[in-house]
Amino acid sequence: MYKELPHLFSYRQYWAACFAPAPFLPMSPREMGELGWDSCDIILISGDAYIDHPSFGAAIIGRLLEAQGFRVGIIAQPDWRSPDDFQTLGKPNLFFGITAGNMDSMVNRYTADGKLRSNDAYSPDDAGGRRPDRAVIVYSQRAREAYKNTPIIIGGIEASLRRLAHYDYWSDKVRRSILLDAKADILIYGNAERAVVDIAHRLAAGEKPEQIRDLRGIAYAAKAAATGSDCDSPGTVERLNELPESERPPRWGDFSAQDGSMNPPGMDPRRPHYRSGHSPRGSSSSRPLALPSYQSVRTDAAQHAHAARVIRKETNPWNARTLVQNHGDKDVWVTPPPIPLSSDELDSVYELPFARAPHPAYDGSHIPAWEMIRFSVNIMRGCFGGCTFCSITEHEGRIIQSRSPESVLREIDAIKEKTAGFTGVISDLGGPSANMYRLGCKDKQIEAHCRRMSCLYPRACRNLSTDHEPLINLYRQARAQPGIKKVLVASGVRYDLAIYSKSYVRELVTHHVGGYLKIAPEHTEPGPLEKMLKPGMDVYYRFRELFENYSKRAGKEQYLIPYFIAAHPGTTDEDMLNLALWLKRNGFRPNQVQAFLPAPMALATAMYHTGYNPLKPLGKDGGEALATAKGLRKRRLHKAFLRYHDPENWPLLRDALKKMGRTDVLGNSKHHLIPNHQPAGTGSSGEGRRGKKAAKLRGR
Repeated sequence: MYKELPHLFSYRQYWAACFAPAPFLPMSPREMGELGWDSCDIILISGDAYIDHPSFGAAIIGRLLEAQGFRVGIIAQPDWRSPDDFQTLGKPNLFFGITAGNMDSMVNRYTADGKLRSNDAYSPDDAGGRRPDRAVIVYSQRAREAYKNTPIIIGGIEASLRRLAHYDYWSDKVRRSILLDAKADILIYGNAERAVVDIAHRLAAGEKPEQIRDLRGIAYAAKAAATGSDCDSPGTVERLNELPESERPPRWGDFSAQDGSMNPPGMDPRRPHYRSGHSPRGSSSSRPLALPSYQSVRTDAAQHAHAARVIRKETNPWNARTLVQNHGDKDVWVTPPPIPLSSDELDSVYELPFARAPHPAYDGSHIPAWEMIRFSVNIMRGCFGGCTFCSITEHEGRIIQSRSPESVLREIDAIKEKTAGFTGVISDLGGPSANMYRLGCKDKQIEAHCRRMSCLYPRACRNLSTDHEPLINLYRQARAQPGIKKVLVASGVRYDLAIYSKSYVRELVTHHVGGYLKIAPEHTEPGPLEKMLKPGMDVYYRFRELFENYSKRAGKEQYLIPYFIAAHPGTTDEDMLNLALWLKRNGFRPNQVQAFLPAPMALATAMYHTGYNPLKPLGKDGGEALATAKGLRKRRLHKAFLRYHDPENWPLLRDALKKMGRTDVLGNSKHHLIPNHQPAGTGSSGEGRRGKKAAKLRGR
């Protein structure tokens, strides 16, 4: 059984609590000396510049550990070519904590087409090349070289989403768990607060990393054993333990035929009860679940898709089981997700004594990631949308963790007092999904058993609370604060959730939209939308009608900016053509377009790699086969459909449309997509400037 941890701030502080909180966590021996420290208890190594603000993971963990009484130093963006920078602050008394930063280092450094980026929003002056590829692995190697026997704890999104065998888009192969490649002692995944605090106190009390095996939210390696006798099996690809649609109790929700609720083995599907010794809200099954091995998922596409399906089903902290995956002579054990933080705990985390600014070492530098969020407030964590191209479910989790209104208002006051350049406008009040604040399952017993992949697809589950009144009240309180001129909700609105609360849409449109609101239908066609777990366009039209009506009532000219994805698994050339025709009919000319990027651990990445649909059970010969846009030319074609208006793309589109037999969309009338012939002076030579000027995004 897994240790249930006390309140995050109830631990007895470590002896170094006698030191006052640091203005900034030290990055140099000089700063340590000014604080009166002779050493650091914990040293955090990050691929991002150090910005002491709760939007940055290293700052949150550093300040949290400081509040527990530990002396915490930070080494930000060290030179990884030698161990010298890793020795800057000396040897930590307890451990190195290593993260690639707020983004996976490969996603940060390369485009969806594999091109090297010249910039990095998390670096001073937006400079690229300040972190290595696969930063967690490289930093761990250098830290081990610097101080051989010091424990290494890895975390952050790169470690979190690579905790098991995973497809790596950049090397085009299945890689083993990052825990083994980094040779780390412990990996912390997801929201790390509970685990990292307990680990720090236990190491300080003299425990060894190999003794810490009873925590949620961690992964560790152990000598391979014959796990078959000790573990439940998720079933073979020939037979998954799924509850047939006809047998699902109606009171459990509006489950779709393709997904539904998968019940844990041993539980009667018609009569909810707990397995012997198993209380979903307090712990997990005593028997772990053996995943297909690394060797199996590396060579067998069906097993890879099957493993991805099982992993997604094991993300509910109230019923998730420990996962075990063999990697040759090692087994990687992943314990169940952490219990979500209470509002009181989350408030305390966000109200730690952050300086709310970049470290003084960056004085005068331009750091885009900081400038983007410095006037914004994060009000919640998590997402129950379950989009297959997104990894939030596997990282932050599906349970929404919300701050109290009082805490949010105190942070707004802190912005007014501490943040230079504040003009009275809160640039964003939101989170991963802006309007999931304080929402969740109405019935905790149902929630404790549910293994549904999305609470919103194809429509909101009838057991889901869609009451937006707490969020509406928060908006009203925020904009009523003295000195606040405007509170914006810039992005992240789930319009498929917002349609269940007309009062929310009215409040949002009347007071919190700055002329344009970005939303993400992602596609117009049923095939791709089904593979994304996104709703049909009828939901978009319903929201657009509400948006336009309330904008008119408010006397405001406001526009929706819809975002779409090119080259998502399950998308055909015909699907992209239909999307392009929809864009033209509706007067949209996207300037910047997004191509699907197969990020680690996302379900859509398993679709891309295997060609199978893991949303549905797999058979011995695989499963539902998917159209997959692979190869640079095919991916460029799908992006070109989104930028149908750019003459640079017309030769590629014209050639594809002729091969598709769709010459009916070639011509010069407003009903045609592109001209039948390339106008003089356009195309690959000479049209660049004019094409870019014409490509500005326009709303209807």
